[in-house]
Amino acid sequence: MKIYRVGQDNLNVLYEQLNRNSPGIRKDVEEAVLGILHSVRERGDTALLEYTYKFDGVSIDLNSIEVSKIELEGALLSVDKELLKIMEKAADNIRAFHERQKENSWFMTEQDGIILGQKVTPLNRVGVYAPAGSAPLPSTVLMDVIPAKVAGVNEVILCSPPDKNGRINPLILACAKLAGADRVFKSGGAQAIAAMAYGTKTIPKVDKIVGPGNIYVATAKKLVFGTCGIDMIAGPSEVLIIADETANPRFVAADLLSQAEHDALASAILVTNSEKLAQEVITEVQNQLLNLSRSSIAAKSMEDYGAVVVTENIDQAVEIANEIAPEHLEICTSDPFSILHSIKNAGAIFLGNYSPEPLGDYFAGPNHTLPTSGTARFFSPLGVYDFVKRQSVISYSRDAFIKAAPCVSAFAKAEGLTAHARAIDIRMEEVKK
Repeated sequence: MKIYRVGQDNLNVLYEQLNRNSPGIRKDVEEAVLGILHSVRERGDTALLEYTYKFDGVSIDLNSIEVSKIELEGALLSVDKELLKIMEKAADNIRAFHERQKENSWFMTEQDGIILGQKVTPLNRVGVYAPAGSAPLPSTVLMDVIPAKVAGVNEVILCSPPDKNGRINPLILACAKLAGADRVFKSGGAQAIAAMAYGTKTIPKVDKIVGPGNIYVATAKKLVFGTCGIDMIAGPSEVLIIADETANPRFVAADLLSQAEHDALASAILVTNSEKLAQEVITEVQNQLLNLSRSSIAAKSMEDYGAVVVTENIDQAVEIANEIAPEHLEICTSDPFSILHSIKNAGAIFLGNYSPEPLGDYFAGPNHTLPTSGTARFFSPLGVYDFVKRQSVISYSRDAFIKAAPCVSAFAKAEGLTAHARAIDIRMEEVKK
């Protein structure tokens, strides 16, 4: 882990290093993905099955590409009973949290018969992508499907790549069943994104695609945006921890490593006003790395994108956190709530020594699909609001129109849009008869 000291070291070096880790489009990847998108758009299921064989190494026919209800039930039954109870409780927590995000349509009535309002309408069909590489993420299925169903989406379909036996990871299927996914398809990669964006005879076209994936999936989502909506472009996972001398170095080290094990590109940063804590955490990271199943990945992440920043005070730590805008922000100080109001940029905020980031990943209820790579400056966590549209409603009575007409006509003429003005003036002509 690199160590920086405010006032002695240039923090721009750290910021530039993290910026290089952002999910930009690589030219070679973009060209490959454009070819896949075009092929699936033109040849539909035929191209989809060809790419499944090419990239996933399994031959699937159209009769088996959709997961049957029997397969879903079988996956649910195959899960260890104790684990299933945990997954059910997590689903309940996620559902309860997202129920609080539901928006209602509203209307207001003004004088002279003016009615203005906002109509909230769920999207009709949403596609969820569930990766299944070296570390399948069934928890993400709960996080992505449940808010959509809470929002009232009519149909949620899920795509996930099959294994060499032509099966989807059973935990992903179990979570799909628990979350209420309507249909599940054995399709992964950029070709799955293309199928959901454009539609094939087998996989229906969706209004929006959500869910994380590798660089090919992320690039495909970016390129189909406009044909359908997307949630965000997710980069490597991140955690930033603000800690003072009261923090437990073992806890802090464990939380840094919990993100580092995701990906060699993940970033884990400690910002502290305690030199003593900084040194203790560095030692703990080295010790704990020895016992991790994904130690090589975590070690690479910590070497390339891990950092400890020593500040003069906690206010400086907050400034750095707001500059980086991390996906996950932990505040491990003597009074974390006193800092909360100063945090402007973060995907999710974890307060106190006993609120580690993995609580949010699996169980607490708030969504773990979060903005990365500094996009917490302008993006929010995935939520119910991502699965609805807001439609403006305008109704003017005759008397209200007469009062407003001169203003509207004059404004339209000022812009040179005479047809707009005419739509107003022609009504006034009728009124004056």
